[in-house]
Amino acid sequence: MNIRFTILCSLLLAAAPVHAGQLSAGAAKVDITDRAAGPVNDPLFVKALVLKNGETTGVLITVDAVAIGEIGRIGNGFLATVREQLQKELGIAPSSVVINASHCHGVVRGDTAQLTVQAVKEAVKNIESVKSGTGSGHEQRISENRRVKMKNGSEVDMRRAYSMPRDEDVAGVGPIDPQIGLLRLDRADGTPLAVIYNFACHPIMNPPSKGNSADYPGFASKVIEEALGGGALAFFVQGCGGDINPVRYKEVTRPADAEPLGMMLGASVLSAMRKIETKADGKLKISNEIISIPRAADYENRMAAIQAEQTKLLASLKPTNINFKTFLPLLIQQRLAPDFPSHYSQSYLHDQALDRKAITQLDADNRLLVENYLQNISIMEHLTRLNTNHALLKRHLAETKAAGKATLEVEVCGLGIGDFKLVTFPGEVTVQVGLNIKSLAKDAHAFVSGYTNGYIFYTPTISQRLNSGYAQEDCDTLVAPEWQKIFETKALEVLQHLAR
Repeated sequence: MNIRFTILCSLLLAAAPVHAGQLSAGAAKVDITDRAAGPVNDPLFVKALVLKNGETTGVLITVDAVAIGEIGRIGNGFLATVREQLQKELGIAPSSVVINASHCHGVVRGDTAQLTVQAVKEAVKNIESVKSGTGSGHEQRISENRRVKMKNGSEVDMRRAYSMPRDEDVAGVGPIDPQIGLLRLDRADGTPLAVIYNFACHPIMNPPSKGNSADYPGFASKVIEEALGGGALAFFVQGCGGDINPVRYKEVTRPADAEPLGMMLGASVLSAMRKIETKADGKLKISNEIISIPRAADYENRMAAIQAEQTKLLASLKPTNINFKTFLPLLIQQRLAPDFPSHYSQSYLHDQALDRKAITQLDADNRLLVENYLQNISIMEHLTRLNTNHALLKRHLAETKAAGKATLEVEVCGLGIGDFKLVTFPGEVTVQVGLNIKSLAKDAHAFVSGYTNGYIFYTPTISQRLNSGYAQEDCDTLVAPEWQKIFETKALEVLQHLAR
């Protein structure tokens, strides 16, 4: 390690601000794209924002990756490695480091931990006095709730792993959160240094076939940074997007493309941040607390319920004399001409009663065959959803047994910069939880983020968690329903502390 560089960084972090109570910040980014993994559509970055006021130092790191541990290229030791190195080389306390994953499905380099430390070091070298301003934007065009409410009271989710339910069985959809939480940091001369934007939506619009991609947040940040100029950086902080998809994620009539969504989000961020006035508010608060939440204990019961439903569905399959080759033309004929599907109308109006009776009976027989085939397709689609979610429950049952503990220990972090307040959680928090916290906080500048400082899979609401329809959010989870109340209560405490 370069001793001169270490001394320089220590001096920069320890240096007194220009004015008492002055907020200082430095930002940097490093490319972490694994170009050996295949084609690259757009680059992935790790970005570091180092904040300092007096003796208080905080670091916000955003990573274009699927998660901080558990899934994807970033291993479970990433968080500890980065924190240990930053403490050793820069004297930054581990509890002051907040790392958020955008949840894009890009492939990062194997040495991303070292590149992350490099980004922080570069940000330290760039530290200067800043002014801060907080606000919010609005963007409702690019996201949709991926859970659909069924007429039977259950919920089904949109995934590429299985089909959507029948339109006639759908009763409604869940909410989205269109709010964009914003923090603007300007240099002393008024030029932008950085903007943090918090928004809730899965970055999964670019399929793997398009190549490595940071998805819509990458394009949004590019739009913002190019518009601001002067080396300003845009930090995307993923919100409570556990059940939020890019709009029309399941569409198959045109190629999936994240760029238009990112451009719309970027334009909305720019429009809103231009209305924010920055001031020399030196407030900087960081909190870090480990809380215990109960692990799920109902895996066997839910798996048994799925298996019983699978058995029932298999028994309900209808015999049919047709296959897909004969089913499709029969279906088209019946839908195109319901009264005369088998032949021209004259065959049904002919005087020879025997012919008319035979063709009418043929139509009745074929309608039953088609109806049975359609029912079998519906059963097959339902079985696919059940099979996929049963596998998720089975996997997490094994993980829970191996853990040998009834609770999960997770980090809840708070970051306050001026009027900006952010509370974080390591799970894929579903949108209603974030909406609840912001509503209860009664603070226009309070925001919530998942996917931060670890990863514990999906964390759904109580009602989602007890869903009888089985969806990824309520099956790909480690937590018991009680987790929601525990986190919402703690989140409010954190936000209230940041506000003082």
